[in-house]
Amino acid sequence: MSWQWKSIGAVWLLAVVCAVLTGIFSARGQEIVWIGLSLAGCTLATLCVQLATGRKDGYVNRVTSSLVGAVVVLALATGYFAVLGLG
Repeated sequence: MSWQWKSIGAVWLLAVVCAVLTGIFSARGQEIVWIGLSLAGCTLATLCVQLATGRKDGYVNRVTSSLVGAVVVLALATGYFAVLGLG
């Protein structure tokens, strides 16, 4: 696995951790608030990680891949929380 994929995967892993922690610790009905904050944190983490690599080649692609992956993970978590809220 190349360093580019490790830097992208780190943000995806952060999104998974945030989604799990949101499910464990947030009050019912408040999950969407914490998912939004999780996305904000993933965005900041993405920018920090990609700037820390010090490489400009492929920067936009790495940032895009990181954020799209985080959005997909958090969207799946949002869907899960919505289904739980229906019951």
